[in-house]
This record gives sequence, structure tokens and C-alpha cells, in this order.
Amino acid sequence: MITNSIDIKTITKIIALICFVFSVNLSAQEEQKIDAVLAKKIEYNKSNRLGNGFKIQLYNGNESKAYRIKGNFEAAYGIVAALSYESPEWKVRVGNYKTRLEADRALLTFKEKFGGAIVLETKVRL
Repeated sequence: MITNSIDIKTITKIIALICFVFSVNLSAQEEQKIDAVLAKKIEYNKSNRLGNGFKIQLYNGNESKAYRIKGNFEAAYGIVAALSYESPEWKVRVGNYKTRLEADRALLTFKEKFGGAIVLETKVRL
């Protein structure tokens, strides 16, 4: 009877050891997957950083005039303007300025041809 209990204890220990080794391997595999996902996230964040900043809004109104203003701006300054729709208005915006000072300096230039332009605080790509 003692030999049977030793054998059962030994078998139980061996099974426990196998289970432990198997769980450690799973954890290592999971850790590698987590590290890979984190690396992808870090790389994504580096190329897609958004933060508080400023844009210049050239126009806010109907669609046809928004397209016209966008085209006029791009022809005059050679800078790409973004056209967006936020119900019920179309918006034409330019720039990704980190500071209000940068945006105000650009605004002075744009105001010569686009008198209704204003600076807006918003999320921008950094």
C-alpha cells in the first residue's frame, strides 16, 4: 500500500510538473504575441500622433462654395486644403499648427484673400 501511495504521489508530482511546464510555455507564447501587438501599436502611434493644436478654417457653409474656396486657396498658395462635412455645413480647413502663434501668423497671410478665415483649436497631426 505504501508503494502505491508513493507511486500515486510521484505520478501526481509528474503530472503537476508537466502542467506547470505546459502553462509556462503558453505564457511565453502569449507574451511574445503581446510584445508583437505592443510593437505594432507603438509604431502606429509614432506615425499617427494626434494632439491639441490649431487649424485655420477658411469657409463654413454650402457645398458648391466650399469646393470653389478650396480650389481657389490651393491655386493661390499651393497648400492642400481639407474639405469636410459636419451636418449641416461644409468646412474648408488648412494646416496642422502646434501653437496659436504659428496659426495666427499663417492667418495673417491667408486673410488677404480669404477675409472670413479664423483660427480653430482642434486635434491635429503632430
